Amino acid sequence: MDGEPVKLTPIEYKILLLLIKNSGRVFSAEEIYERVWNERAINTDTIMVHVRNIREKIEINPKEPKYLKVVWGVGYKIEKQA
Repeated sequence: MDGEPVKLTPIEYKILLLLIKNSGRVFSAEEIYERVWNERAINTDTIMVHVRNIREKIEINPKEPKYLKVVWGVGYKIEKQA
């Protein structure tokens, strides 16, 4: 946050890296799960929890995220920065 180092768990890091490498692209929770865990997604609730945790760490105001966005009914993305 604002140039300060942030501690992420290995899973949080993998999720964030996937989204950053593909900024602007929307990933469904299932797709994130399958790419990070390398197995078929059965329960994607864990993605929602990890995204919330990442937001708490990287967003100035997690309730109004600037970077890690939800596209309702579709999935998650990292906003492309100008």
